[in-house]
Amino acid sequence: MDRPEFRHATWGIEFYSLDEDRPVYALNPDQLFTAASTTKLLTTGTALRLLGADYRFHTNVYRTGPIDRAGTLKGDLVLVASGDLNLSGRIQPGDTLGFTNEDHAYDADPSTSAVPGDPLLVIRQLAAQVAAHGVKRITGRVLVDVSMFREGARELGTGVVMSPVVVNDNLVDLTIGPGASVGAATTVAISPATAYVRFVNKSTTTAAGTTPSITWSSDVTEPDGSHTVTISGRFPMGTKAILYSYAVPEPSRFAQVALVQALREKGVTATLPAASVQKGFTSLPAAYRPENVVAEHVSPPLAEEIKVTLKVSQNLHASSLPMIVKAVLARDDTSKTGFDLERGMLQTAGLDLGGAQQTDGAGGDARFSPSFMVHYLAYMAKQKDAALFERSLPILGRDGTLWNIQPDVPAAGHVFAKTGTLAGYDALNRQLLVTAKGLGGYFTSPGGKRYALAIYVNNVSVPLDQGATTKIVGQALGEVAAAAYATLP
Repeated sequence: MDRPEFRHATWGIEFYSLDEDRPVYALNPDQLFTAASTTKLLTTGTALRLLGADYRFHTNVYRTGPIDRAGTLKGDLVLVASGDLNLSGRIQPGDTLGFTNEDHAYDADPSTSAVPGDPLLVIRQLAAQVAAHGVKRITGRVLVDVSMFREGARELGTGVVMSPVVVNDNLVDLTIGPGASVGAATTVAISPATAYVRFVNKSTTTAAGTTPSITWSSDVTEPDGSHTVTISGRFPMGTKAILYSYAVPEPSRFAQVALVQALREKGVTATLPAASVQKGFTSLPAAYRPENVVAEHVSPPLAEEIKVTLKVSQNLHASSLPMIVKAVLARDDTSKTGFDLERGMLQTAGLDLGGAQQTDGAGGDARFSPSFMVHYLAYMAKQKDAALFERSLPILGRDGTLWNIQPDVPAAGHVFAKTGTLAGYDALNRQLLVTAKGLGGYFTSPGGKRYALAIYVNNVSVPLDQGATTKIVGQALGEVAAAAYATLP
C-alpha cells in the first residue's frame, strides 16, 4: 500500500475468521468503497438463495393452431423467453456450462475468446424439435415472446442490451486479423452469421508493430429491421487475430431471425415477419398450454449459471439476474423489484445495510464497506450451498478473472475470490484512473483455518498501456490476499 502508485489512493481491507466469527485485520472497514464487480457476489448469492441451486429455465416453443396431416401449422409459432441466459454454445456435456477466462463480452483483447462450439446450438435444437413434431410449413408468424420483463435497457458495463431472451450473450463475435499484405482488407470471421446483421469491412492491414484499432463506424437499421454495420480501422501484420463483439440492439429480433433461419435449415417453410410485427407483439398466454408445446429447452441448473457469471464476471448475466428473480418470484407484484427481494434476504441475514449501496446487478453503480462484504460472505458460508458458491469463484492464479494474478505464489489455487474493476480516461494527465479495484471471497490457510476477505482500493492512476491495470493494481490486491494466506494463523 505504500508504493508510490498508491499515494493518492484509498484502501479498505478486512480479513474475517469464519471459525472464530470475528475480524482479525481491518483497515477502513466501515468506509464505503466503489465496489465494481465484487457486487456480483450479492447478485448471484441472492439468486442462489431465493431460486435455489437446482432451479432450471424452461424455454418453450408453442403452436397457436393445429398441424394438419401435410405438416402445415395453421397458426403462429412462438418462442417464449424464460430468462435463460445461456441459449448459446456454452452448453456442455454433463449438464454443465463452459467458459473461457477472458469472456467474449470483454472484447478487443488478445486474450479474449469465445467458448468453442455453435453459438446457435440451442436455437437449432429447438428448430429440430419443431420439425420432429411433424411441422413442415408455418402459415402464421414466427415470434419471440419477451414479456417476462422489459427488453431494451443496456447493462452499465459493456452496454449489451438486456432481454428475457439471450442468444450468444446477445453478441455477434467477429474475429479480425491481418490480410495478406499491407493495405489489404483485414480478414473477418463472423459467429453466428445471420440475416440480422450484415458487416461491410473497410478496415485495412497496416505494418507490423502498430496497434490494432477496430471500430464500428456506422450501424444502419434497414427498412426490414436488419442492420448494416461498417467495420473501420486498422490491424497490423504479424499480429494474431483478435475477437471483437457487436452487441445486437434488439435481442428479440436477433433470436427471431436466428430461429427462422434454423427452421429453414431443418426443412420447415417459415416466413420472417416484418420487424414491426415482432416489435408490436406482446403475448398469447391462452395458447401457452402443455398440449401446444412443440419444442422445449431445459437449462443446466442455476448453479452452473452462477459459476459462469462469477468466473468470467459476465456483466449481462449479473445485470439481468435481479429482473429474473423478480419475474420468477413476484412477477405480478408491481410494488417490488429484484432489489427489494435482495434487501429482504439481506435483512433476514441480519446484515447492516448502512454499509451497502447498489443500483445494478453487475456493479456499475455500487458501494460496499469491507465490513459489510465479509459479514455477507460469512453469512453465505453458513448456507447449504456454501461450497458450491465458493467453487464458483475465480481461483487465484488458476482460472476466471484471477487466472493471471499471482500464479506462482503458495496462495495460488487456494484463494477463491471475485474481482472488480472500474476505470476511466483521465484527459488531463493522459492516464487511466482506476476508480475501483476489488477482491472478495474466501481462503483456507495452510493450517486449516477459514477466512473471508474483502480488499478494495479506489482511485489509482496507471498508464494507458494495455494490461497496466492488471499489472499494477490487480497484482497488488493479489499480493495482499497471498500475504494473508501465508501469514494468518
